Amino acid sequence: MMQKGTAMTTSRLRDRHAGALLVALAATILTLTGCSGGQAGVVTPMVTADGVQRVKLQYAGGAVEGGVARIAIPAGSTVELVVVSDVADEVHLHGYDRSSFVTAGAGTTLRFVAEVKGVFEVELEQRGDQLAKLEVS
Repeated sequence: MMQKGTAMTTSRLRDRHAGALLVALAATILTLTGCSGGQAGVVTPMVTADGVQRVKLQYAGGAVEGGVARIAIPAGSTVELVVVSDVADEVHLHGYDRSSFVTAGAGTTLRFVAEVKGVFEVELEQRGDQLAKLEVS
């Protein structure tokens, strides 16, 4: 009878240890993947031959491909923000108060000079879905 109790205690300890390992593993995965609602890292735009900072964002299935990125833009640069979407909505760049309508299955381009420094949200206005954060410095 004593051996059965010892075996049960050992089994419970093993289960607790396995559970703790699973919790630690899950925490590590969430930390490494950045459990911030699809937040991606800083993205550097493609620079065209004429010096335009071009960024392409794709919105499909209710999310931005690659997650919501922070886009680093040098102040004074001409920017082309190209948004392709599977839904119709207004693309709005806050702070600069620039917007353009995108139809479902198509794209639109916001072109402007990044004169104001700061961090500005780009979103699908009616849905309230954030597409990116534009960091002008």
